[in-house]
Amino acid sequence: MSQETATRPAGTAQPALEIPLPPLPPDWRSLARAFVHQARVRWGQLAVSDSTGASLTYGKTFIRALALGRVLARRLGPHPYVGLLIPPTVPASVANLTLTLWGRIPVNLNYSASESLINSSIDQCGITHVVTSEKVLDKFKLRPKGELVLLEDIPKQVTLADKLWAAAVAKLVPISQLDRFLPGLRAENLDNTATVIFTSGSTGNPKGVVLSQRNVLTNIHQINTQLNILPDESLLGILPFFHSFGFTVGLWTVFCLGKKIVYHFNPLDAKTIGKLCETHRVTLLAGTPTFMRSYLQRCDPKQFATVVHLLLGAEKLKPELARELRETLKIEPMEGYGCTELSPVVSFNVPHDKVLADGRTVPGTREGTVGLPVPGTSIKTIDPETGADLPRGTAGMILVAGPQVMVGYLNQPEATAKVLKNGWYQTGDIGYVDEDGFLRITDRLSRFSKIGGEMVPHMAVETAIQEATGTNEQNVAITSLPDLKRGERLCVIHTPLGITPQEVNRRLTAGSMPRLWIPAADDFIEVESIPILGSGKVDLRQLREIAQQRVPKS
Repeated sequence: MSQETATRPAGTAQPALEIPLPPLPPDWRSLARAFVHQARVRWGQLAVSDSTGASLTYGKTFIRALALGRVLARRLGPHPYVGLLIPPTVPASVANLTLTLWGRIPVNLNYSASESLINSSIDQCGITHVVTSEKVLDKFKLRPKGELVLLEDIPKQVTLADKLWAAAVAKLVPISQLDRFLPGLRAENLDNTATVIFTSGSTGNPKGVVLSQRNVLTNIHQINTQLNILPDESLLGILPFFHSFGFTVGLWTVFCLGKKIVYHFNPLDAKTIGKLCETHRVTLLAGTPTFMRSYLQRCDPKQFATVVHLLLGAEKLKPELARELRETLKIEPMEGYGCTELSPVVSFNVPHDKVLADGRTVPGTREGTVGLPVPGTSIKTIDPETGADLPRGTAGMILVAGPQVMVGYLNQPEATAKVLKNGWYQTGDIGYVDEDGFLRITDRLSRFSKIGGEMVPHMAVETAIQEATGTNEQNVAITSLPDLKRGERLCVIHTPLGITPQEVNRRLTAGSMPRLWIPAADDFIEVESIPILGSGKVDLRQLREIAQQRVPKS
């Protein structure tokens, strides 16, 4: 499947409200070349830093990447895919950059997953070498397949010749001649693979999402065009690079647009994150509502005084939290939407007015929505059962087309064909586009249960239980198990609710919720915490496993 096929739906009319995307900047012939131009222009400016105190300017980042490339070239075999098992830090960003400059394909492995899932990703890519750290292996109790290249061993392998060569090439060789030294600048093609991002495996085995250079570069351009990124934008990088947002925004948006970023490997470490935001004068903070709720509770609001852009996704932003963020931090939260297969950003709200394709101007934020699609993106909805196109404003399965649509799943043509048809990617999410083009998500198709022949939305049940218990915390998650009588049964995984399951059941019954939707009191399971993936999303696979272990079989 070529990327050209995925950039415009074949045989379909372009939605009237799609906002056009300006052409890519002329220097963006590849990720490597976009970085090189920024490095030369911003040589002495800060590029990356992290919570360990490490920091590099653009010039030093370039030199460090070239020296590391020489070392890796002596270690790596011919296979293009190279595994990386490193949390978001300065070394992790340099390692990703190095592989790209040297024409390799970095594959960031999910260190929060089980060893078997990590090895599945390694096998699917045919990875022979994994760049990692002894600290990471010890912390996560992992020993992945393949030959391990430990960061701790790299410094003593860098020779004086490596250092001199790297400094000379980075600083003195004209950009037009750099392709003689850097394979990543040779035979540039936007359809070349930039990375493989593996799905979380929350609902099954991970699939390798192949993202091209075009996918990543275009999504960066879409984000920049939608948001109007500040000239001195300073980002906080807390999402791992095995997460598509962490890879596209936390790594390449910074390098391609010449911004600066400070990394921290634990998004739940509120105390450190507050200090980093204050010290580094962070202006763009991206995360999940769950993360922000923790920061509100544990950080001094003054630590976020410089934040201008607060981008939230992965879960629904509750109106109560949005209001608290406005009142406490004086920031308008920007709820957005995306997925790995879409590089990942599809839409998000912005704090300024937007001009629609038909010339009308509307406020860039509409509460309860995930914003306007980024420029160049088409969205439609279809009936999940028949596949028929639905009128604008009608809820159905959301389909997305645009230059950010993935190339496909690695070596899985059948799985690719199921979700990608004529350039339209079937997201599996349920929602609709309103009259002005704003996208509203109502649930995920995989988060429905068919009970007594009726589709029951998990998100609606979760919200009803939270309202019944008087809490806005992310303390309830619904999963389901097979049921002989009704097809499926809902199981409520929850932290302490303050009232008994019987009382929750009584309050739901007294309300307007259909009786079929109300979980039985026996199907409530109390846990210490809701299982969360490294990306901040609820771990659906672990939810199901908890239910299978704790709920008696019907």
